[in-house]
Amino acid sequence: MAATVPPADPAARSAPVIALVAGEASGDNLGAALIEVLRARLPGVRIVGVAGPRMRAAGCEALADAEELAVMGLTEVLRHLPRLLKLRRRLVAELTQLRPDVFVGIDAPEFNLGLAARMKARGMRTVQYVSPQVWAWRQGRVRGIGEACDRILCLLPFEPAFYERHGIAARFVGHPLADQFPMRPDRDAARAALGLGATDTVVAVLPGSRKGEVSRLAEPFAGAAGWLAARRPGLRFVAPLVNAAVRTRFESAWASEAPGVPLHGVEGRSREVLAAADVVLVASGTATLETLLSKRPMVVAYRLGAVTAFLLQRLGLVKVQHFSQPNLLSGREVVPEFFQAAATPEALGAALLGWLDSPERLPPLQAAFDEIHERLRCGGAELAADAVIELLAR
Repeated sequence: MAATVPPADPAARSAPVIALVAGEASGDNLGAALIEVLRARLPGVRIVGVAGPRMRAAGCEALADAEELAVMGLTEVLRHLPRLLKLRRRLVAELTQLRPDVFVGIDAPEFNLGLAARMKARGMRTVQYVSPQVWAWRQGRVRGIGEACDRILCLLPFEPAFYERHGIAARFVGHPLADQFPMRPDRDAARAALGLGATDTVVAVLPGSRKGEVSRLAEPFAGAAGWLAARRPGLRFVAPLVNAAVRTRFESAWASEAPGVPLHGVEGRSREVLAAADVVLVASGTATLETLLSKRPMVVAYRLGAVTAFLLQRLGLVKVQHFSQPNLLSGREVVPEFFQAAATPEALGAALLGWLDSPERLPPLQAAFDEIHERLRCGGAELAADAVIELLAR
């Protein structure tokens, strides 16, 4: 539904209008934290855009739902391209009419950078909140990013230096999740809330939030659980699943790949599940950072669509040794990670068993995670709001 139109001249407004466009659950979380700070610091500010449930609860007028942008990989994007292009055309028209003082794209760079370029061409100030991983692959994109955005807000401390080498304004703002997670999650309270025993050995399974990634990881993750359960009877498997569609898909895979192995599935509640866990099997993405902040050992896996993976590898577009956030932030491999065909049930199960059988590996891992947590814990939403408010003053 179209939002009501504020005065076309921003100078005639009694309070600023800020547009936020977020993709999927992680972007919704970042957007909600930013909205809360902006509303506290800019009385009367109006926030409009593409929002998930948390952003709407924080006060965003939703022009569309963030789940509409939850696609990734070449083949999946191509499949949804007509719908995404139609959505972008609609947003360009509505935001051109609304004329927000600042446009903020939150993650979803494939969608947001094109939208930012169109907003900037219409005289609006633009921000990309969450740097595309341009330092990791397809580095040639950096020029276009600089042309589309007045400022890049980076969640990882090593990212601004990359942009500075290309003359692009970027700043590290920390990660709001680091401010939200305690240094020591309460395992006993989490287990009690989930109905798990204090002495249970708990394996958390997080297969992702997007339909595409869950479809590619459901069978290997369920198979890994079956492999592990055969060698360690009595384990408790818990899976936080973001919605009914993901739950149906994952439980179907579980029934075929881990028959007879009980699965405790819950909707959402990922932080409680991570706090309760002894070890975590997790899809690469924001959930790996949440696992790090929970100080839990993990095994990370990822599978792209076959065409996307082939192009990335064949054209030599990947420029980093590791892909999971714990390893990127550590600058070395501190947790096992498996990509594409390497992410087999046997490999994943064996890596999980390695953590369970080697408790001496946990103290140095926790120390490394503590150091990263402290580095990222710098009031991320406040710093992001600073950057947006600075642009309002220009």
